[in-house]
Amino acid sequence: MSREMDKLKNALAEAEAVVIGAGAGLSASAGFTYSGERFEKYFGDFIEKYHISDMYAGGFYPYETLEEYWAWWSRHIYYNRYVDTPKPVYSRLHQLMKERNYFVLTTNVDHQFQRAGFDKKRLFYTQGDYGLWQCSKACHNKTYDNEETVRSMISEQKEMKVPSELVPSCPVCGAPMTMNLRQDDLFVQDAGWHSAAERYREFIQNYKNRRILFLELGVGGNTPGIIKYPFWHMVNEWKNAQYICINAKEAYAPEEIKDRSICIQADIGEVLCQLDIYGKQQIQKLHINSCFFDNE
Repeated sequence: MSREMDKLKNALAEAEAVVIGAGAGLSASAGFTYSGERFEKYFGDFIEKYHISDMYAGGFYPYETLEEYWAWWSRHIYYNRYVDTPKPVYSRLHQLMKERNYFVLTTNVDHQFQRAGFDKKRLFYTQGDYGLWQCSKACHNKTYDNEETVRSMISEQKEMKVPSELVPSCPVCGAPMTMNLRQDDLFVQDAGWHSAAERYREFIQNYKNRRILFLELGVGGNTPGIIKYPFWHMVNEWKNAQYICINAKEAYAPEEIKDRSICIQADIGEVLCQLDIYGKQQIQKLHINSCFFDNE
């Protein structure tokens, strides 16, 4: 790991720009797990009644009423969007990046980059946002902030149901509202989505022939066409580009770009912690050396 830390440190130091590609593994490393103890803590009643296996599966369950549907989803939204992650992985990443020229491309929908302090203008959430609702029929290209209503749903739900008056409906056509998540061809890409997409495109174009570092964190094989494959392609095409992949389970690169890749199969949070410790040790060494030479 020490050798890999050296390579990672040097790659970051030499890069003129860093593009972070973040997948579900980053949030999992930060403690946002969708099964196990955390799932049982917040959804025990749903597990008992419907034998739901995890949070992901529960989002597709055919609940009998909208009141029950929104009891589930209000909890899912609240505990994965409006609270901080149990572990400071995002804040460590922000500390690493805040003085650098970066842009974030992510399939995560939990808003944790912004909660950690990342610049909103440097983020592109390609797959939606737990904090937004849209018309279930996509009758118009607009999304709606849900925080106030979700908090009311959390505090007022009883027996696995929210009050009927809190069930949201489209202000244009009257159809039920739904999550602004890319699940089918009805996903609404609003003005904010298109603005973020354009900022990402401009960032890539500005640094395509310069020392650009593609830092892939926790990206799996579900949607490789959004982050993984484009990163590989750009590194292969641009000879000054480098690729870093940190993943607890799958850290690899194609043969064509292996000479400009660093692949670390480990927990992302642990790597960032080690990098932070490593950086502090280097600063301490520099300070000691400086004092030594001053004394001479």
